[in-house]
Amino acid sequence: MILLKINRKELVERHFPIITKLEPLSPLSVGNGEFAFTADITGLQTFPIEYDVPLGTQSQWGWHSTGGRDVYSDRDIEKQALHTYGRDVHYARYPEDKGAAYHWLRQNPHRLHLGQLSFLLLKENGEQVEFTDLLNTKQELNLWEGSLLSAFQIEDQPVIVKTVCHPNQDEIAVKVTSTLIEKNRLSVVLKFPSPHITSNRWEDATELDYQHDERHQTIIVKQSDDTVIFQRNMDEDQYEVAWTWSNGTVTETKDHEYILKPDGKNELQFTVAFAQQSAITSNFDATFHASKQHWKTFWTTGGAIDFSESTDARAHELERRVVLSQFLTAIHCAGSLPPQETGLMYNSWYGKFHLEMHWWHAAQFPLWGRAHLLAKSMDWYTSILPLAKELAQSQGYTGARWPKMVGPDGKQSPSEIAVVLIWQQPHPIAMAELCYQTVVEKEEALHRWKEIVFESAEFMASFAVWDEKKSVYVLGPPLIPAQENHRPEDSLNPPFELEYWKYGLDVAIEWKRRLDEEVPAHWLEVASQLAEPPHNNEVYLAHENCPESFTKYNHDHPSMVGALGILPGKMIDRKIMQQTLQTVKTDWQWETSWGWDFPMCAMTAARLGEGQMAVDFLLMDAVKNTYLPNGHNYQHANLTAYLPGNGGLLTAVAMMACGWQGAPHIDAPGFPQDGSWKVKSEGLHRFI
Repeated sequence: MILLKINRKELVERHFPIITKLEPLSPLSVGNGEFAFTADITGLQTFPIEYDVPLGTQSQWGWHSTGGRDVYSDRDIEKQALHTYGRDVHYARYPEDKGAAYHWLRQNPHRLHLGQLSFLLLKENGEQVEFTDLLNTKQELNLWEGSLLSAFQIEDQPVIVKTVCHPNQDEIAVKVTSTLIEKNRLSVVLKFPSPHITSNRWEDATELDYQHDERHQTIIVKQSDDTVIFQRNMDEDQYEVAWTWSNGTVTETKDHEYILKPDGKNELQFTVAFAQQSAITSNFDATFHASKQHWKTFWTTGGAIDFSESTDARAHELERRVVLSQFLTAIHCAGSLPPQETGLMYNSWYGKFHLEMHWWHAAQFPLWGRAHLLAKSMDWYTSILPLAKELAQSQGYTGARWPKMVGPDGKQSPSEIAVVLIWQQPHPIAMAELCYQTVVEKEEALHRWKEIVFESAEFMASFAVWDEKKSVYVLGPPLIPAQENHRPEDSLNPPFELEYWKYGLDVAIEWKRRLDEEVPAHWLEVASQLAEPPHNNEVYLAHENCPESFTKYNHDHPSMVGALGILPGKMIDRKIMQQTLQTVKTDWQWETSWGWDFPMCAMTAARLGEGQMAVDFLLMDAVKNTYLPNGHNYQHANLTAYLPGNGGLLTAVAMMACGWQGAPHIDAPGFPQDGSWKVKSEGLHRFI
């Protein structure tokens, strides 16, 4: 039982997003971890062209493969042989011509936009309302109850819209109040885009396609006075949509497009539910009640941090980012699959998820007392374990090699970079350990995830190579480190990966002992004899063959600092890391970095006792560290939402507020101790 010392309702209410004008980068979303709906300023998706962000309706189960599910397979890709210590290992990098198989495997399966809901609004003269005709717009996202309230005016007629998502069903419920209804000037349109992918660049594949009606089918399978159920067919994939309304009639206007014309006085309620099969709707009142109960429970359990008594002028902004990031990661990153970078807003990399980012999205959940939200996606690793073991075996390794860019089927996508990354390999071990440390049912956690922990460790021990001359185990080549701008043929012993191999194997060994099982001798051998992380006596290098780490290669991720920060740094010299971090701060090309780099550096600063530097990293004035009015971490024009930044922020702040193993026994050990930060926290767990 948490003894609450923070007024959580006041804390959350301070940061309700309120939009009074067009924010083209900041549409607001409601969701439940498995499903999300992103709305424009009308509360539906009426004016998508006005936004620089696709307004998505997406789910964890909604995927499609163009032409069918097995048009091409990994066998159709010409593998690239990379030499490693006397043998060749074959990787699905790419053929020189990047042919049809390469592109199809990258694009498929792709996540579906399930349907677009919009208003059809008319002016008094009968003309259709344009965006510029909206007056007195105001929109508020009530985080405490998970509802979106939108108000605007058409000429002199007000419209009020409340939009909510059911917490346990993939369903949107909407209530509209306006005199426009009885004047027959307000209708609701539901239309379905084609699932077809027409571009080989994911950035160009985010726009909805309404030009290929022949690529899909929309069939009404049931209709009554207040309900219609659609079946959507696309190649081998299908799903259902159920639409229920309080008054009016639904008719088909053209292929894949339907309109609800209400016949009530001044109120319309409707719900739209999506499902792979058997879509079932509830009603607005039931959905709204369930949403309120769900979000009240969310905010009153788990962790909370209050910065309101701090004197640092940046405290309110950091608190805003923390509150909004909790909401956003709950609706976008807490589902049954690892999340994509953009969550359930719109597709990045065709909707696939990147497993090296799973930790950044979701490691924060256990630290905030919400390990159950991470547990849901952890089980997905078990489901793809046979494929991960097959991948390792095909390359001459044992254990499970986890893919990088992947869809729900667990099949890796070909890539110049992704297939040679290794730092996603210890993630399941690290995340399972976080869950174990923060839950009451520890024995259950051990048995639930022991297989993925042990198979991950088995691959890691198999991947390391004994260097006879140095009498140590080394990593690579070939590999590409977390800082992705290095050639796989050159990369040897990157510091972060070495430290992560040490940490992951140590944890797996401890899991064996907790379960009273025999520890494999080669795990112990590799863990105790890994190469020293390379440095030049002043700074840690990107990898052993990269003396120009801070001149030629001072861009992308400064991942070497993660060896002491994200990780405990058992093999790290703190003085060298102190100088490394300072060099990163002053010499790095921050415009090339990514949103999670800032909390990564903050965590390193915190472990080094540099609380002020930690806060400075968290709140650095940099484009990639921008947090929009809707709370999303902006990266660039094609990536306006980047949830690894939000998740990383929550991990860093929890660590700085609650501490880590071996942290000083003081309040908020990762924050400045000069009195400028008054940190009240509760319900948090210590970091590793």
